[in-house]
Formats: sequence, structure tokens, C-alpha cells
Amino acid sequence: MAMPAAFSRPNQFLVRQPNSQFSARHRIYSRNLQALKNSSRSLSFRTAADHVSRIYCCQKESIVSNSESKSSIRRPPYIPNRIPDSSYVRIFDTTLRDGEQSPGASLTAKEKVDIARQLTKLGVDIIEAGFPAASKEDFEAVKMIAKEVGNAVDEDGYVPVICGLSRCNEKDIRTAWEAVKYSKRPRIHTFIATSEIHMEHKLRKTREQVIEIARNMVQFARSLGCDDVEFSPEDAGRSDREFLYQILGEVIKAGATTLNIPDTVGYTMPFEFGKLIADIKSNTPGIENVIISTHCQNDLGLATANTVAGACAGARQVEVTINGIGERAGNASLEEVVMALQCRGEHVLGGLRTGINSRHIFLTSKMVEEYTGLNVQPHKAIVGANAFAHESGIHQDGMLKHKGTYEIIAPEDIGYERSNDAGIVLGKLSGRHALKSRLVELGYELDNEKLDNVFWRFKAVAEQKKRVTDADIRALVSDEVFQPIVLWKLLDLQVTCGTLGLSTATVKLLDADGEEHIACAVGTGPVDSAYKAVDLIVKEPATLLEYSMTAVTEGIDAIATTRVLIRGEKSYTATHASTGESVQRTFSGIGAGMDIVVSSVKAYIGALNKMLGFHGVDIKVTEKKTLSA
Repeated sequence: MAMPAAFSRPNQFLVRQPNSQFSARHRIYSRNLQALKNSSRSLSFRTAADHVSRIYCCQKESIVSNSESKSSIRRPPYIPNRIPDSSYVRIFDTTLRDGEQSPGASLTAKEKVDIARQLTKLGVDIIEAGFPAASKEDFEAVKMIAKEVGNAVDEDGYVPVICGLSRCNEKDIRTAWEAVKYSKRPRIHTFIATSEIHMEHKLRKTREQVIEIARNMVQFARSLGCDDVEFSPEDAGRSDREFLYQILGEVIKAGATTLNIPDTVGYTMPFEFGKLIADIKSNTPGIENVIISTHCQNDLGLATANTVAGACAGARQVEVTINGIGERAGNASLEEVVMALQCRGEHVLGGLRTGINSRHIFLTSKMVEEYTGLNVQPHKAIVGANAFAHESGIHQDGMLKHKGTYEIIAPEDIGYERSNDAGIVLGKLSGRHALKSRLVELGYELDNEKLDNVFWRFKAVAEQKKRVTDADIRALVSDEVFQPIVLWKLLDLQVTCGTLGLSTATVKLLDADGEEHIACAVGTGPVDSAYKAVDLIVKEPATLLEYSMTAVTEGIDAIATTRVLIRGEKSYTATHASTGESVQRTFSGIGAGMDIVVSSVKAYIGALNKMLGFHGVDIKVTEKKTLSA
């Protein structure tokens, strides 16, 4: 049914007459109701009234609080296998599980807890905290999130579900339960492959054997005391439909509360995936007693489109990651899916909505980018550096006249503010209070200690730059706040390099016990020699896999941000969820500064700290003395 014109235009009257909100809303309600009665012949009067009531409520909520996304105010009560509001779509974030499977995205337990806390600010319904059976470290991280984040109930009663992934075997499922059971709302997510190619070549099992395993393992998960069990038929996108209906019906009878339908290899087209969800909804016995979910990979760049198509076809949970990170080409991006529903949900998607507070999207994106070391491409939708940049003369002219000419989403909706829109210009004369105010505007809430560290870094930069931009501030915050537990800290660095001799570096580091260590080394350049000097002190063999540097702003006085990726020569391994293979972990580090060699060394030390902290390595420091090579 085509949407009446009354609903396709924003309500300009409310914007112009903020002091007449009640009467304006009453007139809008009456006008829209009459429009629906006149133009929607296929819609009953009661349905029309209900539809107008939803719009009326949305308008009222947007007036009450401009700082919150309208959908976050009306979160239905959580029931594992049912959602009282048929328009509500649960957001299942798997950044900490599927997202961490991206090469180089290994996260420490502290970083995972930080991200989980930020996801609660964002308002996600379910946090898949990890794959507890992957390693002892993963188990402890999931357990920590369950205890600390899974019990933090806010004043509205919101607390995220904490989920652990497991393969369909008793050991994995028991391990997952032991990790998540401490949360207020624990969930076990178990899976087994159902496509012919997977069953034949990976599992080497028949259809009957796969059904029996799935049914028994869901029953086992419920027998442990878990009332919220999600089941996924891996590679559902390439599975036989009749077999899917059969195995899904069996796990429903066994006690599954959510059925997740993965497009594991990103193979389906949006119309195909939408039909898959619709067919499952129509043909699976007992489907009315569970929630249908989607999990779409991005191998063909269609993950977001497939996810939205699945939601339109009846899925009421979508599995996504921040920045779309994940295996291979990644997953459906949380920010893209959420903003698609927020931007078009009421008008063309049947009223679909989420409980996400979109104003936390940008900061969450930056946190995940910094912790994982995975750069967001500039043209990435919603959170990319160019997402709200306009260079074309025609576009700039339109933006100056009315921002709505070329922006369907205001940057403020996701918590991003353009630096040229800020009222405060920061420089060397700016004080601590001015910096704190700007940090709050940018979405950073720092304690006094972190604020002091950022402030003194800011003053040092401001002495060398006429104006400190928001990009500079974000780089400084990332360098101070988004860092692993400090086991080694850079105190001093001196390098000698050029065409007349060998590059030499002298490095002074501070260890966790407060002792200073100095080393000198010769290398092929200033960075190489500095890294070799660091290695002499830390004595933890590592291979540098990637090194990159970007200028935060324009000009020769720009802050440089360096990212490195390393792999330890010792065994840092984990079990891959899908293949069961043992994979070697890699670790990333970031550093920022106006001196590119200093930022490079800080990035390398950050990666080493993350690697050493991952296993809680007991640092055996040498006696305080100068080393050389």
C-alpha cells in the first residue's frame, strides 16, 4: 500500500512553533487521521488510527528529548521467544565474537569489557561476548562481561542479554554456559552446518545425523538451566529449503527460542534472502513460538541490504557488528542497518524500529576502530571520514542554502559534530574547562586522571599549532584512552639518522614496577633502529606484519597516527569457531604524535603491551642497566 502524502513530509509546523506543541500535535493527529481515512481504502479505520497514533507518539518523543533517538524510548519488555511490539527489531551485536575474527583484531579482556559497556550505552539488545571454548582467555573475557556488564540494570530496567557462541557439542555448550550464566539474561548460541557442501566435506555427516545432533544439543543447553537458546543452521543461504524447515522445526520442539538464519558466505541476493525468511516463516512448524534472526556476511557487499530485506520479511532480530568488521569481507554493519531503519522505517519499511540510541554510534565506531586497529575506510557509510564531507561546488552551494539538500542524516544524529560548527576554538590559551567542554560535545566522558593526561598532551600540541582541531583532539584521546594495560611505557627517545651514517636509536622505557630501562640499537632507519632497541628491553620476540601512518589533519604540523600489526613468536592461539582449526593471533597498536618516530614507537609498544597482557604474561625485567646492539 502506498503511504499517504501526509506521512511523507516532515512536520514543519512543530519546528516553527515549539511553544504550541500540544495544539500542534492535536491538529497533526486529526489531519493525518483524516488523510488516511480519505486515501487508504484498503486500510480499516482502526488500523489507520493505530498508524497515526504511532506517528503521534514518535513526534511527541522527539520533542521531549532531542538528545535521544526516538526509538530508544520505547523498548518493549524482554521475553526470549517473543516481542510484544511487532514492529520492534532486536539488535544482536557480534563485534566481540565474529568481529574479533578479523585478522589483527585480537582484543584483550579489558578492551572487550570497555566495548561491551559502550554497546550498552548504544542500547543493543544482545551482546555476543565471544566464543568461550576458543581459549582460556576468551572464556574469562566472556565471564567478566557477563558479571560486570550483564548485571548493570539501568533505571528503565534495560540490561543487555549476554550471549556465548558454541558448536553443537556438549563441551562447547557447557563452557559457554559456565561463562554467561552470571549475567541477568544469559543466552547460549549454538550452531551446526546444514548445507550439502558443509555436511559432506566439513562435517562428513548425513542429514539425519545433523538433525539428531542439533535437537540433542539444544535440549542439552536447556537442561543446564538456560532458558534462552539460539540455534543457527550454518550456511542456511545454500541449504535445501525442505531440510531447513525440518531441522528448524525439531530445534523449536527441543526448546530453541531464537532461530538465526545465516548467509554464511554472503551468497544470496536481497530478494532471495527476503524470500528465504518469508518461506521459513510460512513453512516451519512452531515458528510462531520463536524469534527469527538474520546473520549476513558481506562477501558481495550485500550484507546490509540482505539484513533489511530479512527484517521486512519477518525477522525480528538482526546480527550485526560495529563498522561491519568480521570474517573475510565482514558482516552487516550495525550503523548502516540501524540508520536505514531509523531513516526509512516509518515510511517504507512498515514501521520497523530499534532501541538504539544513535547518538552513541560515532564514539562506539571510533572505540572499535582504535581497539581493533582496523581502519574505517573514508567513504564508509554513516561513520566514514567523508560521510558528511561535501567538496563539489554544487553540493556546497546546496548545503549552504539548506543542509537537507544533500544530507538525509544529520551528523548530530550519530554523535558526530563538524569542527566548523563548534562554538569553541581551542588553542594554546585554552584551559582545562574549555577542553573538557569540547570533549563532552564530542561524546567523551573522561575521569579526572584521563582528562589530566589528555590536557597536558593537548597543551603540548597547542604550543606548536595555532589551532587544535576536533580531529587532533580525537587522536589525542585515542592515544591516551584507547590503549591496553600499560606494561611498558615510553619515557624518552633519541634517534640519529641521515645519509652520512647508520641510523641509531636510544630508547628509555618504564616497566610495570616503575623501573627504567635504556637500550641502544642500529637499524636501516630511525623506526627500525628504535624498534630493535625496544626489543632489547622487552625481550618478547615479535614479527612486524603491517605498518601504516596517516596525517590526522592537513599541514606540516599535523598529528601523525601510526598503526602496527605484530605476531608473537610464542604460541598465542585460539580455536576458530567455524572450522575448529587452531589459529595464531595477531595484535595491533596505535600511537599519535607530531613526531612520526615517537608515534611509531608508541604504536609498537602498544601492540607489545596488548600481546603481553593477553595472556597476563609475567614480565621478567632485567636489572636496570643500559643495553646496546
